Amino acid sequence: MSAQRQANHGQSSHGLRGDYSRMRADYTVDQDHAAYSEAQHDRWRRLYRRQIELVPGRACDEYLRALEALPYREGIPRFEDVNAPLGAATRWQLVAVPGLVPDAVFFDHLANRRFPVTFWIREEHEFSYIVEPDVFHDFFGHVPMLFDPVFADYMQAYGRGGVKADGLGALSWLARLYWYTVEFGLIRTPQGLRSYGAGILSSPGEVDHAVTSPKPRRLLFDLRRIMRSRYRIDAYQETYFVIDSFQQLFDATEPDFTPLYRELQALPDLPADAALPEDRLAG
Repeated sequence: MSAQRQANHGQSSHGLRGDYSRMRADYTVDQDHAAYSEAQHDRWRRLYRRQIELVPGRACDEYLRALEALPYREGIPRFEDVNAPLGAATRWQLVAVPGLVPDAVFFDHLANRRFPVTFWIREEHEFSYIVEPDVFHDFFGHVPMLFDPVFADYMQAYGRGGVKADGLGALSWLARLYWYTVEFGLIRTPQGLRSYGAGILSSPGEVDHAVTSPKPRRLLFDLRRIMRSRYRIDAYQETYFVIDSFQQLFDATEPDFTPLYRELQALPDLPADAALPEDRLAG
């Protein structure tokens, strides 16, 4: 995730962290897998065991199929061990980064089918909750969905749209689309409501809150409504948006957003818990 999208377009005062002293011009670094301690690998294994018990019945089938095939059980994965099957499946690659990166850098990586993955893992006191993405959030939450061809194409299209939005002053609206789809998206399936969002699937509490809790509002996917809706980065979501298929998501976001950005300039932002008369609830 980019630093500006998290810090400016959500609602939090949390500081950012990461060692940026070894990064290249594109903010990538070497993973240095040998530098992880046994304690860090053990923390990964415990995070994995906890979360792998929670996602069945809550995650979509596309996510679960990919997750089952990934080398996640024994410890923090090597990037190259995931890049080989990922490249063969959807032509994506993972690149290690020291933490949150600037918007322009993030969009350029996505537009070129590269997904930035934070290389460090959370501390023990952050085991159950961390604000910014770490290697577990990125690998467990994001990477499995990159194996789905349609979703993978959506991510590239989002990156290309981000490059354009950066020059139009439209990043705040585009950031909300990422938040309510890639991070906290829900999908209707024949088996019922399921999650595909990384922020949900890597969280021990939100994975239930998003799919089964009566508290949040679940609305049918509405591009304008999403782009007007603010969000919180340090609490469970109060509103989720539900798609019918990943093709619907791709088709809705493929057109040029420039006319939509002009329309949004005349409309007020909405708080995260807003309820509008025209909202369409997901059944």
